[in-house]
Amino acid sequence: MLYRIKHITEYDYSDNVSHCYNLAHMVPRNSLRQRCINSQLLVNPATSFTSKHQDYFGNQAYHFEIQRPHKKLTITATSKVETGPQHSDLELDIGVTCDEARKLLFESRQPEVLFAREFLLDSPMITENAELREYAAPSFSGDRPLLSAVAELTDRIYKEFTYSPQSTDIATPLSKVLETKKGVCQDFAHLQIACLRALGFPAKYVSGYIETLPPPGEEKMVGADASHAWISVFSPSEGWFEFDPTNGSVVGEQHIITAWGRDYFDVTPLRGVIFGGGGNPVMKVSVDVARI
Repeated sequence: MLYRIKHITEYDYSDNVSHCYNLAHMVPRNSLRQRCINSQLLVNPATSFTSKHQDYFGNQAYHFEIQRPHKKLTITATSKVETGPQHSDLELDIGVTCDEARKLLFESRQPEVLFAREFLLDSPMITENAELREYAAPSFSGDRPLLSAVAELTDRIYKEFTYSPQSTDIATPLSKVLETKKGVCQDFAHLQIACLRALGFPAKYVSGYIETLPPPGEEKMVGADASHAWISVFSPSEGWFEFDPTNGSVVGEQHIITAWGRDYFDVTPLRGVIFGGGGNPVMKVSVDVARI
């Protein structure tokens, strides 16, 4: 599928910001199932310095600096992306079993396996604990195909947890998410990654967008789409596979990847440092994902 994505982020400050330094992950990356055809990132007010590079995970990182007083900052990212299915022959009920996956992950010295093992480690926002391991364990019997087990865990999170934007924030620990059974896509992705890592399976955080369709007979509202997050799990000799715990599904063509990393901290759409600005800036985000 071909998509045009427009992502606008606006900050309104109560007082002048004298200068700021920012890092953006807003340009969709290339992957085995996705190609970024073109992209443009516009910043207002004009930047005094910009730098683009690929980060450690291969994401497109954009640094920019503004050195003039401003009370409003607008970043507009526009991209054209082509997506496809992640695996044309995906069969969840066959393939490497959970026990086989653990054995291969421990014994193999193949480069792709050694790289994947980095995603077994704790990361800034995800720490392994026994409670998460116990929650996930019933889905992962040793002789069960790993992808089938991951699909069941994805479905369990979807059915047992409630999407509730007001229940968590960026600093909410996973222990609370597990206790209250509430959160947003970021929380559910972190939860599933933590469960998988606790059981010995590498998993990474994927940030991007998902196309939303209006009810039959209704027009799609401008800005109705949003940033989204899901997970990718590694199966030795098979590769990486993406699942969406917020929607209880295998990831499809409607999921557009911006970046991936260990957790949200690695792929924040926009973060930085400002000097001045007063208190409590107002942030507005608008995202449109349109088929071409």
